Amino acid sequence: MTVRLSLIPALFGLAILSACGGKSELYSVPAAPVETSRIGISFRSVEVRQVSLPTYAAGDEIHVRGKGGALTSSGMLWSDEPARAVSLELARYLSQMTGARVAPEPWPFVDRAAATVDVRVEEMFADGETLFLMSGQYFVAPDNGGRDRSGLFSLSAPITPGGGAAAIAAARGEVVRDLARLIAQKGLR
Repeated sequence: MTVRLSLIPALFGLAILSACGGKSELYSVPAAPVETSRIGISFRSVEVRQVSLPTYAAGDEIHVRGKGGALTSSGMLWSDEPARAVSLELARYLSQMTGARVAPEPWPFVDRAAATVDVRVEEMFADGETLFLMSGQYFVAPDNGGRDRSGLFSLSAPITPGGGAAAIAAARGEVVRDLARLIAQKGLR
């Protein structure tokens, strides 16, 4: 009986805490349109490693750079863990653009991927309400010992004025799509 009585105050306290917290609005990233023409690449299969993000961008909060240059979070949240989501988006866009078998790590198929793509992001944020920016470096490592490739990227997409977090999410989708196109055209050929 003592155990049951001590559980009641704990459950009551938990109920009060959950009632006090406001509902968070989560924003997913819509798929950006992809051109129907295929980009020819040198590999039949590609593994996308988990995208490396800076600490602030790896969290759930959507960050905006203000006029003074400081990155702030206004309580807007991504609907998925950003590194996982960007990795999945990148794999989807590469698959759609190239027609190759593309999957994020861990590689789900029996045969190894012919190449691995590794993306390391230095910056990823909304610049006020005008642009979504992403910069960093990508690496392509062929499995068969072919020529390794790497490149820098600095991409941006406009944010629809007055669109808030949904417009920021849509712009992020466009930037990741553009990154996939860049990697397909310069890193995977």
